[in-house]
Amino acid sequence: ISHAGSSQDIPATLCATVVETLRLPAASLAVHTRAGARVLARVGSLGDHPHHFDMLHQGAVVGRLSVGLREGEAELDRQDGLILSSLASQAAPAVASLRLQEELRSSREQIVTAREEERRRLRRDIHDGLGPALAGLRLRVENATARLPAEDTLREALRAVSDDLGMAIKEVRRITDRLGPAPLGELGLDGAVRQLAAAFDGARLSVAAVFAPTRLPPLPAAVEVAAYRIAAEALNNVVRHARASRAEIRLEADAEALTVTVEDDGTGFGRGADHRGVGLRSMAERAAEIGGRCTVESFVHAGRGTRVRAVLPRSTVGSAPAPFPASSLESR
Repeated sequence: ISHAGSSQDIPATLCATVVETLRLPAASLAVHTRAGARVLARVGSLGDHPHHFDMLHQGAVVGRLSVGLREGEAELDRQDGLILSSLASQAAPAVASLRLQEELRSSREQIVTAREEERRRLRRDIHDGLGPALAGLRLRVENATARLPAEDTLREALRAVSDDLGMAIKEVRRITDRLGPAPLGELGLDGAVRQLAAAFDGARLSVAAVFAPTRLPPLPAAVEVAAYRIAAEALNNVVRHARASRAEIRLEADAEALTVTVEDDGTGFGRGADHRGVGLRSMAERAAEIGGRCTVESFVHAGRGTRVRAVLPRSTVGSAPAPFPASSLESR
């Protein structure tokens, strides 16, 4: 712990040390926030019956160290338990200092999630409710106008009303477009990404879209928006900079995360090039604001190409994890 570069390195250092030194299959360190337990580091798979150790600081539980059992063991060795309990106590002050950062990050994620969910609700309500209602009123006005004699003075007044309704319909469309990417509201994430791939596909660049599973499960609005924006920005970078002939967008969803990968066979960044552009920063920020991460690798295919990979967690967005239940925390 004392040799860790900073307090942020302690969770990963502690988990790696526990696994390597005690030869346990897995270790995980989570911090307790108002939104629930947030995993700071994990090595290996904890299995079905992990053992948990409270991390206490000034009388409060600030975190939890969890370890998996060795194969064939029904419970943790007593000596190992004493060592791990001591490690949890030693690391508790550092974890307490990380808690505030995680609280802030959690609050930001909740704000972004609530914002995007509300935008999606508003977009749906306006698109499905107000938009059709205005279109119906305009049609009735036009039908009434058509039934009037040509010399009737009301025709001009009704035409003006119809024009005003047309302007209102256009304004409704502009509002819904500002609430989020229009293709998402109309086609869902699957259809929006397919449309995006088709828009960039052409004679010079072949773009394919791949989904696993073939039909994506329902996702929180914040995840959908981030995935679509990151894919669009990555493809835009391919067209502007990569000089590629092929590109692929892959969206893979599992129980924990949605992974967005955009690969091309272009020129890459170039050795030693500074690739911290606005677009790359934007993709990283979009992922980070919902608790995810975005990485960019160059020369991924025989010395060519670039890979953008964003991992967007589903569990930290949409619904918060449950806080540490007292019954599951075993102090030793």
